[in-house]
Amino acid sequence: MRFSINLRVVYTLVSALLIIVGSLVAIRFAQGYRFSFSQERSSVRSTGLLAANSFPTGAQVVVNDKLIGATDDTFYLEPGSYNVEISRDGYYPWKKTIQLQPELVVQTNAQLFRRVPSLTPLTYTGIHNISPAPDGEKLIYYTSSASAKNRNGLYILDLTTSLLNSQREPRQIAEEAAGFDLETAQFIWSPDNSQVIVISNGREVLLDINRKSVLNELPDVGFRLKEILSEWEAEMYIRERQYLSKFPPRVLEVASQSAINVYLSPDKKKILYTATASTTLAENLVPPLPAANTQPQERTLVPGTTYVYDREEDRNFKVDAIPSNSDYIKMATDSATPFVGKTLLATDLDMPAKTLAASPSSFLRMTATTSAETANNFSRYYSSLYSHGIQWFPDSRHILYTDGTRIYLMEYDNTNQTAVYSGPFDPFFIYPWPDGSRILTLTSLGSLSSPNLYGIELK
Repeated sequence: MRFSINLRVVYTLVSALLIIVGSLVAIRFAQGYRFSFSQERSSVRSTGLLAANSFPTGAQVVVNDKLIGATDDTFYLEPGSYNVEISRDGYYPWKKTIQLQPELVVQTNAQLFRRVPSLTPLTYTGIHNISPAPDGEKLIYYTSSASAKNRNGLYILDLTTSLLNSQREPRQIAEEAAGFDLETAQFIWSPDNSQVIVISNGREVLLDINRKSVLNELPDVGFRLKEILSEWEAEMYIRERQYLSKFPPRVLEVASQSAINVYLSPDKKKILYTATASTTLAENLVPPLPAANTQPQERTLVPGTTYVYDREEDRNFKVDAIPSNSDYIKMATDSATPFVGKTLLATDLDMPAKTLAASPSSFLRMTATTSAETANNFSRYYSSLYSHGIQWFPDSRHILYTDGTRIYLMEYDNTNQTAVYSGPFDPFFIYPWPDGSRILTLTSLGSLSSPNLYGIELK
């Protein structure tokens, strides 16, 4: 018997088979599998993927002292440990030891910083008594050296850029007024960044930063200051509970009972803290992630040591930042403002949230015996700038600090410490620009006049 073969069916089956095989090969290729025709290796081998990217791009990629390409690109390498260096002319190199695993992608995300940063003046009339807003996008400051007397007073500087990518000019929100010593006044920002309490010479007034006010025409809010501050503290408490609830209970226990100066990263996925007691973080507090950070971590906590905990990858890194014998630590210790660390407000995450109506006395933790101490408590809560310590950089991957003579940036996993600036600056005021493009500081550049605000251009 003769069988009739339909060529159209055969072509369809062969085409389908080729598509299936091709798809499987493409998937395996994307996963890092490579064909080898060497007798010493198997015909199909699995590789790790190094996604070498940098900011800016176009940097050389050197692996184990061998140039293999440029950023941004993906390289397929045998599983194992590699010394990776990403460098570009005019920038500090980025270096890290990376562990590649079969079929997994490791991304470098290398941020390169200029070797010779430029200084950009942001004010010209002198600055005193500067205070950043809780969101880090505004500053309030006092100037007394303007060309006209009615231009002396309090100003707001917006740190965000306009649609045309231009810097916004400072805007005056209050002129100097009799009875107010604005050079030494205390500021307390509201949690929503829209209001500031100005405390000076026994007077306490509430400023709306979105319009200009006359200080002597504003009512004194001293009689209801506790009420205002308790409302603000309740708002801060609710936000803190919301952010901290995503961390493992054991980490929250340590942060609330065995640590001080606990600061969330801008993306709310990491916490920076200083241990106050010896304790240990157990392994596997969260399910492990593939291709997690492989840098050495420290889960045995030592009092007085600073750490960063990453809740996504369950990694805890020791931060070797400011040496204990640095001039900065000595100056901070001897400064007029006594050092008091920041503590958390939401220490009751295992219980129902408190409310202002049901428990008004629970929201007076920030309120001290004097207005100056209260202002310091709020300032330290909003920013680690006032805790004489390490600050988060806006990208949540770097931390910012100074030893008194240089300004440093370092990755949160204790790698790539870079001295980005060593010129003249005020060691008690270094602050990141919201998009991470510059660092703010005060300096008079050698003159005897009042210091001005400058931006240290990083990119």
